Amino acid sequence: MTIALPPPFTEPRLLAEALRSHGHAALGPMGLCTLIEADVAALQALRPSWDDLPPDAYLRDGGRYRRRRHSCFVVDGASVTQAPRRAHWQPVEYNALHGGLERWFEPIDPAIVAQPVWGAMLHSLSGVCSALKGTQPWYVEAHQFRIDTTDGIGRPTPEGAHRDGVDFVVVTLVDRTAVKGGETRVFDADGPTGIRFTMTEPWTALMLDDERVIHETTPIQPLEAAAAGHRDTLVLTFRAKGFQGPG
Repeated sequence: MTIALPPPFTEPRLLAEALRSHGHAALGPMGLCTLIEADVAALQALRPSWDDLPPDAYLRDGGRYRRRRHSCFVVDGASVTQAPRRAHWQPVEYNALHGGLERWFEPIDPAIVAQPVWGAMLHSLSGVCSALKGTQPWYVEAHQFRIDTTDGIGRPTPEGAHRDGVDFVVVTLVDRTAVKGGETRVFDADGPTGIRFTMTEPWTALMLDDERVIHETTPIQPLEAAAAGHRDTLVLTFRAKGFQGPG
């Protein structure tokens, strides 16, 4: 039996320092709530929206295990503004499987974006980015993911260990039901040092300095062969100087 290692949690007040020292840091649910000045009930109010994600039509490995929505935002100081709908695009240097492809996903439900906790989360995390790289607007892409075990196995990162081509990435676990696997692995981009753990508590968050580390999540399988399971996450990427695009 594989033992799931717990994440090494950082105190919210030390988040920027931990990122500066190690390139990655994890917050427990209460730590995330402290950082964004919200309670768990406010975050939990977002959770049902993961039951309404359309299938990802762009999976090049032929899988049917991923559902998602995607929207973009600009955070400038206290202002959080939703950007016009745009394609999600990554260069092949960062995503060998899906790079170079304009992928148009259905947007996140406006009722979710309108929740005060949504803006608080984007604003607070952008503040951490500015603490590390200077005060400036941050271009945020938000992805709601559901990885399920419909076909017996689900791949949270079908592209393998990767960087995203942004400044910072935040991966937040929203739900984990009837699955095993899904181990998070983070490695130094320029060396052998790494860490692995499994996020099991909803609203556990991992923040990554995308220039310094690569990351992946191992496949999930159902706990019982006859019972389907899933793993839900919210992935936020923060980039200075504009969104990624083919131009």
